[in-house]
Amino acid sequence: MKIHRRTLLATLLVSAGLILPGLALAQKAPPAPTYPPSVGQMVGEVKKQIMTMKMDEFKAGIEQKTVGKIIDVRQENEFEDGYVPGAINVPRGLIEFRIWGELGFPKEVDMKQRLTLYCATGGRCALATKSLMELGFTNVVSVDMKFADWVKAGYPVTKPKK
Repeated sequence: MKIHRRTLLATLLVSAGLILPGLALAQKAPPAPTYPPSVGQMVGEVKKQIMTMKMDEFKAGIEQKTVGKIIDVRQENEFEDGYVPGAINVPRGLIEFRIWGELGFPKEVDMKQRLTLYCATGGRCALATKSLMELGFTNVVSVDMKFADWVKAGYPVTKPKK
């Protein structure tokens, strides 16, 4: 009987030794970005050249209806998982081409209208904001937030109807 207990105890200890490190890793910070530091530096420089707002300012602006058109620049599949209510999806990689149809082109587009952009972590929307400014838009703001923090805060999220 003692042999069985020792075997059982040894098996449990070995199993715990294999499982517990995996659990500890799962609770650590997310992995590092899969791009070189120069990309983060570029985004940081762009953020110095554009207007930005934090998540709480964005939420307040939505409630006060001062954010204008809300543009989600994430990829379509990210948008389908949920988005800020009222947002339209114009992926960052296509924004220079698709934004016009969203703003009424071929009719004259108001280049002074307020556009507020967000994405998953604040990088793509910063770059998209700069692109829109280079096209001549004068009232573009980038939301410097993580969409996951928006969700975690319990702020409203809409999912597309299927």
